[in-house]
Amino acid sequence: MKKCLKTGPAALSLLVLFYLTGCATYPFETKGAQNAFYSGDYVKAAADLEVKSKEDGKDQVLYLLDRAMALQLMGNFKESEKLFIQVDKLTEVKDYTSVSTEAATLLTSDNIKQYKGEDFEKVLINAFNAINYVLENNYEDALVECRVVNHKLQKYVQEAKLNYEQNPFARYLSAIIWEASGKIDDAYIDYKKTFELTPDFPYLKNDLIKWAKRMGRTEDLKKWEEKYGKDVVVLSSKEEKKLGEVILLYQQGKSAVKRPHPNSHRFPKFYSRGSTTQQARIDILTAENKTELSQKIYSVSDVAIKTLDEAYAGIVAKRVAGVVAKEVVADQIRQKNELLGAVAWISMHVIDQADLRHWSTLPETIQIARLHVAPGTHTIKVVGLDASGNPSGEETSVEVNVAAGKKAFINWRSIK
Repeated sequence: MKKCLKTGPAALSLLVLFYLTGCATYPFETKGAQNAFYSGDYVKAAADLEVKSKEDGKDQVLYLLDRAMALQLMGNFKESEKLFIQVDKLTEVKDYTSVSTEAATLLTSDNIKQYKGEDFEKVLINAFNAINYVLENNYEDALVECRVVNHKLQKYVQEAKLNYEQNPFARYLSAIIWEASGKIDDAYIDYKKTFELTPDFPYLKNDLIKWAKRMGRTEDLKKWEEKYGKDVVVLSSKEEKKLGEVILLYQQGKSAVKRPHPNSHRFPKFYSRGSTTQQARIDILTAENKTELSQKIYSVSDVAIKTLDEAYAGIVAKRVAGVVAKEVVADQIRQKNELLGAVAWISMHVIDQADLRHWSTLPETIQIARLHVAPGTHTIKVVGLDASGNPSGEETSVEVNVAAGKKAFINWRSIK
């Protein structure tokens, strides 16, 4: 450390100058794109993010993530897929920090480092790309993303990551895609893994009992019936083959946002932004007149807040070390030039701001609705509901062709 600190006033001045001339924050630079995104103008948001997403900068991962999300929501799945694949590779390549850069952060801030993504964000890259593929009925490539999801989650288990980082949405989506592809053993495995993470998710009782019965898993069936009751009615294989299934993948609200911690501007903290629209209802506008409410399977905001809160002690320890390093450097300069030393001390503390970067276009929660319908073309209305169950004013209608024995996926985002 002392070798790094004895670089002298010139080196420090260059370091501070480098930071001050290149430290425009990602939230500040993307304010226009964020406003467009949360106004529902995904085309403008994607266009505003395009140039920077192609530049090899410290925030490139963020530009790619937010642009990929905007492209998906505007229906440009092919381009969204390309960006998610690119950013997935970048987060692996950038999953390191050089010793020199880490040392420099002690004298400036973490904002000078390449943003490489939180663990929960890295899993969602592949989960959202799987959504792209299923919306195109491309289950083969969707399963590739599912395998990557499972690999990452297994890695977190081996590294003894906290349980809430084990994404139940990614597991459940993986199970549905395995099922849609006819790979029932794999689907059942992921339904069970979802159960380990969120046993009270409503659709699981049907999934687990149905497949335990059909696969002849007597012991498993006994376990599920003890958990959910023996009166759970599931469709037989013959009945299910005569029907299609509509599956709504609902991205609800705005994820938590990073702001300076109330105790110090040096530390970040996630804050929930809240949403008016809390749930979705799908209405099948045909002779069947069926409806179904979405069920929450994963809270992005809760995981983001917990992840940062768990890391708080480590962040504090590092910034304390940074304060000490700044004092040492300022004192070294002060011994040669008192005024310059004072300026250096002030400058280093002024630029020591919290790193507020995060994947800002993620939803607050991810929810799912599943409904069996007769084969054919259906007009499906998706209605946003507030906390009291009343329409929130956000809604959409789509026409979906559902084949017998097949699944049809709908993706919808509420932003209010």
